[in-house]
Formats: sequence, structure tokens, C-alpha cells
Amino acid sequence: MEFLDYKSVPDMLKKNSEKNPEKIALGYKTDGKYVTITYKQYYERVLMCARGLKKLGMKKGDFISILSENRVEWVIADMGILSLGCVTCPIYPTNTPEQVKYVINHSENKIVFISNRSQYEKLLKIKDEIPTVKYVVSFEKFLGDKSLPLITFNQLLESSHPLTKEEIDLLENEISEITGEDILTCIYTSGTTGVPKGVLLTHNNILWDAHLGIKKVEVLDDKEVLLSFLPLSHTLERTIGYYLPIMNSNTIYFAESVEKVSENMIEVKPTIMISVPRLFEKIHSKIFEAVHNMSPLKKRLFHLALETASEFVEKKYEKKVSPGFTAIKYKFFDALVYKKLRERVGGRIKFFVSGGAPLDKNINKFFWGLGIRILEGYGLTETSPAVCINNFRLLKFGSVGTAFDYTQFKTDVDGELLIKGPMVMKGYYKNLEATKEVLDEDGWFRTGDIATIDEEGFVFIVDRKKELIITAGGKNIAPQPIENTIKLDKYISQAFVYGDRKPYLVALITPNIERLIEFAKNENIQYLDLEQLVLNKKVIDLYKERINEINSKLAKYETIKKFVVLPRDFSIETGELTPTLKLKRKVIYEKYKDKIEKLYENSSE
Repeated sequence: MEFLDYKSVPDMLKKNSEKNPEKIALGYKTDGKYVTITYKQYYERVLMCARGLKKLGMKKGDFISILSENRVEWVIADMGILSLGCVTCPIYPTNTPEQVKYVINHSENKIVFISNRSQYEKLLKIKDEIPTVKYVVSFEKFLGDKSLPLITFNQLLESSHPLTKEEIDLLENEISEITGEDILTCIYTSGTTGVPKGVLLTHNNILWDAHLGIKKVEVLDDKEVLLSFLPLSHTLERTIGYYLPIMNSNTIYFAESVEKVSENMIEVKPTIMISVPRLFEKIHSKIFEAVHNMSPLKKRLFHLALETASEFVEKKYEKKVSPGFTAIKYKFFDALVYKKLRERVGGRIKFFVSGGAPLDKNINKFFWGLGIRILEGYGLTETSPAVCINNFRLLKFGSVGTAFDYTQFKTDVDGELLIKGPMVMKGYYKNLEATKEVLDEDGWFRTGDIATIDEEGFVFIVDRKKELIITAGGKNIAPQPIENTIKLDKYISQAFVYGDRKPYLVALITPNIERLIEFAKNENIQYLDLEQLVLNKKVIDLYKERINEINSKLAKYETIKKFVVLPRDFSIETGELTPTLKLKRKVIYEKYKDKIEKLYENSSE
């Protein structure tokens, strides 16, 4: 096994700031303009943050939380925490006060970094129930309450007081004492199946994951530019969209918000982006919305371009044969159609990384056809996260790729995927029993995912073991592939399939609002609001047609017998989605239990 170049994550930043002092490390937009920070400036601010934390009495091993949306201060605070050998404990900014309280108390946090007043107010609601918190540090300036004293980030950094040589030496000595086996972070799982567990990841876990990821992808260089928008509280963005680029001396820009990602992509022109399937589903849907409104001639041209792209992908990437004449047609349509679509994502994307949930095979092929390459990978919080990914040489649509170096896979008798490698967590914080359930003495980690591995080593994820539906007839059904098929319909935005211990499958579906409103206009349907519209007989009949068409593509036992159309999408705010946009199945079932159970009434099936 090879050796890593760095002892710890702060050591990695220190060395790269010495090697590339004037290179842009970070960028963000403020007052309509982009501001950039060099590697030298980033490292200086990190040391200032560490200096401030040291003055507040923080020492190696202390847990410190960050409760904030993505922003440049997040990564300065994180590296400052790590530089003292402390442990970063991220909290999703969408968490409720109760969820925030659980994380702070379980990890016995002494300091909480927050982004703004909104997050401060969450802490105010629970201030008497978080006794370990000594200080709250805000990235934005506002007046706090006497009962919960507030320090601004600038006050902590003492930006007007440059670091002295003695201070630098002292702090760099702290960095030199951090080992690869020291805990870097405690990440609390989103708790879709119960009480959140604190996943302990070491510096080595993260360093190996980033290093092996760079090796596996094969095409990365030090000129990459990333646009970060997924929550840094999650390991996917944290490792692959933040630590990996720092290791590779790349530039990271922070999107203004999820809503402004499309606009920021055009401005920043990233070469790489980390995303989840929902973004690709939305882009795919928007492209077809635009085509829907085109003239007949332009529509015909677009569909010819799609047919050519599909042929090209099939020959070049699936059958791995020469595209022949298709390559000439492809070049023609590339200039006419594909290039214009690539410009909507900045125009110079090398590839997207997709993780966090399964990406529909057909959507992936569609984007490859446009020259927008998506490398689908797989991992979990407990594996830092990535363990396998497709690359340009080793690619199979529908798979999550092949294993990283030094990483082993095997499947148990029930199909559960087991993983062993340098990125596997140390364990769950204060939970030896839960650790023993998933991690054996030989280092094999139980993922909870059902998978198959083909003869070439490509991994195919079937579904979550606990989410498999076992019908009353004894059929084992994975809901996610069915949901992905349903979501491809132009009138449908999201889908939730249910049927555990039931005679047949049912679904909750949410409409593509724009398409549904257009349908209502064409059919002269009068309605007051969306709640009334989705109950209209013509709308129900429309969705019956759509579901019947989808059912024709599914095995009989996978078909949807009955469904309910909901007036709006599932969301993070309503608690139905995790911060990485995965369905919270238990929450959705409990919320719509009456509607779901009614679908099984008076049934003889």
C-alpha cells in the first residue's frame, strides 16, 4: 500500500498553500461581484480562526459545531477547528431546534458556529437545554441576546491583528501533532430510520478517500474549477467537493443558493460539479419543457439530434465499437444543438459526479449524448463517502462503477453489500452496540444496501435493504427503480411507491405543475387552487393514462394499481426529504397514511 503525502487535512492545506500561495483557492459572490481568496490568504485566515479558538480554551479532541449554509466562512471555520486537532461536528442548516439540540448534547459541543440570525434563533429556543455550549460564533453581524452571548467571526479571527511569527509557530506545532488516526469529524446521519448516529471519521479516512478518488477518476489536473452547492454538512460535498479539490490545488466557488445554481454555473463556468440525481432530473425536465414550446420544425430537429446522440452513446460507450457514420452526424448536431445545451451549464464541464441516490440510467445516457458526462458513484457517510465510481475508461450505465484501489467488496447471502477499505469509519460515537452491528472485527462494513457485482467488478445497487417492499404475495420489490421510471413521465415530478405486506403496490405522485396547468387550460378546467385541481376528474383520468402507460413497461408484480396525486412536491422544509433530497419513507407514510390506506379499501386483489 502506498504512502499518503499528508499527515492530516490541515497539513494538506499548509503544504499546498506553500506550494501554490497565489493560486485562487476559494471564490464567492457578494454584492453582485465575485471575490476570490488565494491559498496563502485561506491558510492565514484558518490560522487566525485556530488562534481565536485557542484563546477561547479549545484543545485537541474538543467537538465544535457548524450550523450554516454553504459559504466561504464554513470552510475557514472547519479548517480552523481541525488545525487545533478539534473535531468538526456539522449540523444541517435545515434542522429543527430539536434536531440541533440532539446533536449538540450528544456530542457535548462547546462552540457553535452559525451563519445568521435565523440559525441563532433556533439556538435561542433551546438555550436552556444545551448546557455544554460556551460560545456562539456568527458569520454575520447582528445583535444577540444577553442569555446567549454572541461573538462575530471577525472578532474571533481578530482580522486587524496579523499573526505574529510566534503565533504561527505555535499553531503549526499544533498541526504537526495531529495524526492520521485522530478523529476529524463526527457527522450525524439524517435519521431517516430512527435516532441519528454520530459517524466518526479520521483524517486518514478522508485523506485516503480523496486521494483514491483522484486516482480513480484519472482525468483531474490542478486547473479544475468547482461550483459547490450541495450541503457541506454532508460527506459527499465535504470530501469530494471540498477536501479533494484542496488536495488537488483546485479552485472552489460557492453557489449563492440552490435556486441560483443555474445562473452561477454560467458565471463561474465550472469544470467539475458534485450533484445528486434530482438536479439532473430537473435539467432534463426543463430541456423537454423548452422543446415542448418550440415550433414543429425545431422539435423535429431536436428529436433527430436526440436519436443521433442515443446511437452515438450506444456504439461508443455501451457496445464500445466505432461510431462510424454516426460520428459525422453527431458532429453536425453537436454544433447545432448539444453545444448550446452545454453552454447552459457553463460550457466547459469535464464531468459531473452523481451520488447520494440512484441516477436513472436513461437520464444518464441522455446527458452523455449531449456531451455532458455524469460519473455515477456510490458511498455512505460511514465510508467517507466514496468507494466506487465510473470513469471514462470503465463505464457501465446503471452501475455505480468499480472499486477504488485498496477497497474490497463482497455480498452477503441476502445480497447486502459489504465493504472493506481505508475509508471505512472508526465507528459510531458513544454507540458501541450500533458499531458492532455494522462493523466486524475484520473491518467489513455492512452497508444496508442490496447490490449485485458483475464479472468485471461493476457494482449495481438494487435498493436499501430496509426499504425493500415485501408484498403479501411474498415478492421482494425495490421501490427506487419503479419511482425513477414514474418520474420520467412529463406530467410527473416525484413519486413514492408503497406496498409492504400489502397485496399490490400503490403510489403518491406529485405533478409537474407547469404541464398540469397547461393541461387544465387546454381542457378549460376551472379551479381555485392546486388542491382542487388535482382532484378534478379530467386530471385523475390523465394520470390514470400516464400510470397505465408506465405499468406497461413494468413486470406485473411491480405495477401501480392505485395512486393519489398530491398538490405539491415533497420537500426538505416539510420534513419529507433528507438534505440530500432522498425520500424519508417513514415520514411520508405517516403523513399520508390515511390516503395510502384508503387505496387498499374494498379490494379483492
